[in-house]
Amino acid sequence: MKKSSVVLIISLLFIISAFIVSAYLLTSKKTVETLPVYGELMVDHSEHVIKKFKFINQLGDTITNRNFDGKIYVSDFFFAKCQGICPIMTNQMERVNSVYKDDNQIMFLSHTVKPEEDSVSALLAYANLHNADPTKWHFVTGLKADLYDMARDAYLVTVSEGDGGPNDFVHTEMFTLIDTKKRIRGFYDGTDSIAVNKLILDIALLKQE
Repeated sequence: MKKSSVVLIISLLFIISAFIVSAYLLTSKKTVETLPVYGELMVDHSEHVIKKFKFINQLGDTITNRNFDGKIYVSDFFFAKCQGICPIMTNQMERVNSVYKDDNQIMFLSHTVKPEEDSVSALLAYANLHNADPTKWHFVTGLKADLYDMARDAYLVTVSEGDGGPNDFVHTEMFTLIDTKKRIRGFYDGTDSIAVNKLILDIALLKQE
């Protein structure tokens, strides 16, 4: 066999081997894990998204859904004088905040469930107690009916019924993870450090999408 023929055969074998290796690497590459999307509407199969809102934060500034455009954020519900689950939850949220304090894509939104007690000054004192940067972590108040409507119909953190009236009360330990399209991507027990560890990891996972 001529030397030129041997060189040609070897070259072809090299090309074929390279193609096979490349194909294997492409087909065997692990896909990036994605988080579920919660709250699909069964009527028309449209996605559930967080609706428009308008509240007042710890600085007295108006905060709306537009403040969270293009952001990943974590939402919860609390009240400042709570001696039960709220201090545990806020400490856990502070832990998440500390991990992402330098990441401008990540924000936090805490709603009071006792707007009759949690004035702007009370919210500011509570926020300062937990090292909350007001550009990233908003503690908000507003009309009780509006706050409770968000808990029930927007963030889906309680199945209780109510109208936000004087005798209505929502008290939930759940954190909700919201993506840049304002869809719910996870629920987490804010009193459980292991669940919050998963939240920290899931935020990183969501950033990769």
